[in-house]
Amino acid sequence: MAKKTYSKYNFHSHTFCIWKEVPFADIKDLKINYTSQSGSQYIFSPEGLFRISNHWGRVANCHWRLIPLNEFKSQSTTVGFANWSDFYSNDDASKLFFIQVDWDLKEVNFYHKDSAQKEKVILRNAKDTAKNIRTIKEVMLQTDWAKYLIYTDLEVLRKEVITALITTNKSFVEVKKAYLG
Repeated sequence: MAKKTYSKYNFHSHTFCIWKEVPFADIKDLKINYTSQSGSQYIFSPEGLFRISNHWGRVANCHWRLIPLNEFKSQSTTVGFANWSDFYSNDDASKLFFIQVDWDLKEVNFYHKDSAQKEKVILRNAKDTAKNIRTIKEVMLQTDWAKYLIYTDLEVLRKEVITALITTNKSFVEVKKAYLG
């Protein structure tokens, strides 16, 4: 099935997109084309669009994530840019998302299935993806979850458990059972 094409007429309806923050200087000579009810402003171009906003994440019926230039501060107005090709269809029920971990930065995030680079990924709906990400963050950053498990190196255990949570449909309880001894 061909990927749906997005434009200024439909980008705001049930989409997933990863926006890249850009400096305000990139838009200083551009005209605002649209202002939403929530105050976000949009500038359309043939390649994509700029969004000037103080809120990202869940936006109406969309999932829009901002990759910041530096640490993003909630409620701080930023400018994001996305190419029209960066938009993907989104709904809460369909299995559209997969999870990836950046082990070096200790960060976990989700991506749309249509952005996968031919790798085999486990797809989940939005609710299950969010639940798995919360669990992965707990495993990554806390220690209580490993209290009754048998292991010799906590970092190795973390990586094995998180990998199982990403690459299988096993629940956290099922994954932990393998380490009860």
